[in-house]
Amino acid sequence: MVILVALGFAVGTYGTLIGAGGGFLLVPVLLFMYPRDNPGTITSISLVVVFFNALSGSFAYGRMKRIDYRSGALFALATIPGAILGALAVSLFSRGLFSVVFGVVLVGISLFSFWRSRENAGPAAGVVSAFLQTRTLQDYHGQRYTYAFDLRIGLGLSFVVGFFSSLLGIGGGIIHVPAMAHLLYFPAHIATATSQFVLAIMAFTGSSVHVLTGQITQGTGLIRALLLSAGALLGAQVGARLSERVRGTWLLRLLALALVLVGLRLVISGLVG
Repeated sequence: MVILVALGFAVGTYGTLIGAGGGFLLVPVLLFMYPRDNPGTITSISLVVVFFNALSGSFAYGRMKRIDYRSGALFALATIPGAILGALAVSLFSRGLFSVVFGVVLVGISLFSFWRSRENAGPAAGVVSAFLQTRTLQDYHGQRYTYAFDLRIGLGLSFVVGFFSSLLGIGGGIIHVPAMAHLLYFPAHIATATSQFVLAIMAFTGSSVHVLTGQITQGTGLIRALLLSAGALLGAQVGARLSERVRGTWLLRLLALALVLVGLRLVISGLVG
C-alpha cells in the first residue's frame, strides 16, 4: 500500500515537472511489479493515474496562471481524431518493428532537445499569416510571456500526438512539450503547464473507456489505481512548485532525459516482444 502511494508521488512529481503524465515511468514499473497482470489492466491503471496527476497539476499551474487555456483546448480537440485512428491502426503495423523505429526516433528527438534546450525566440519577424496566433500571459509572479505560433502546425502536431499516443500506449505530453517548445515557440514553463491541461482531457477520455469496458475492475486494479492516484495528486502539487525553481532550459533537459527513457523502453520492448 505504502509503496504504491510513494510510487504515485514520485511519478506525479516528475511527470508534472516536465509536463508529461508519468505513464512512461509507471507502466514499466507496474509490469515489473505485477508480471501476471493483463497488459490492458496495467494500461487502464496508468491512464487513471495520469488523469488525476494531470488534473492536480492543472489546478496547480492554473493558480500560477501559466496555462494557455485557449490553445490547450484546441490542441486537446485535435488529439481526439488522431487517437481514434491510432487505435484503429494498431492491427495494421508490426508492433515490434514499429516500436523499435519509433523508439530510435524518440532518442534522436531527446538528443536534439538536450543540445537545443535554450528557449526559441519565435517566428521570424515580419511573418504575417491569418493562422498566426499571438498570446500574452502574465503569471502570478508578474512574469510576462509573449509568443506566437502557427495554429495549423499546432493542430497538426496535436493530431500526430494523439495518433502515436493511442498507437503505442505512451503519454502524449512526452511528445507534445518538445514540439510546443521547439516548433510552436511556447516558453518552456507555458508548454509544460498547458501540456498538463491537454493531458487531463486526453486521459479522462481514455480512462473513461477503460472504466466502461471493465478492464480496471479486474482483480485489485481499481484499488491500486486509487492508491497510486492518491500519491500522484500530492506529487503533482510538488512538481508544479518545483517548476518555479527550475529554469526553462533545465525543464527541457529533464524532458530530454524522459524521452531517452521512453525511447529505450520502446526499443527493448520491440526487440524482446
